[in-house]
Amino acid sequence: MIEQTRQSIASEINSSLTALYWKIGYRIRLEILQEKRAEYGRTIVASLSRQLSKDYGIGFSEKYLRKMIQFAEVFFDEQIVA
Repeated sequence: MIEQTRQSIASEINSSLTALYWKIGYRIRLEILQEKRAEYGRTIVASLSRQLSKDYGIGFSEKYLRKMIQFAEVFFDEQIVA
């Protein structure tokens, strides 16, 4: 029972984090970058990374935010991710 519960919790956490990362990437891509890639986007993502890292700690570096954006670009439909 203990191992089964641990596995269930780990699976739920993984699923929730995947959905969170997709939503973050999607919102950055759509609302902040407005689906454009330019020097402007580079500056915005770096600034956003600093703020998120300050507020929420590690895991929101510019590199990871770019991976979240790429994730949302490749899997453009939330239902695919779910």
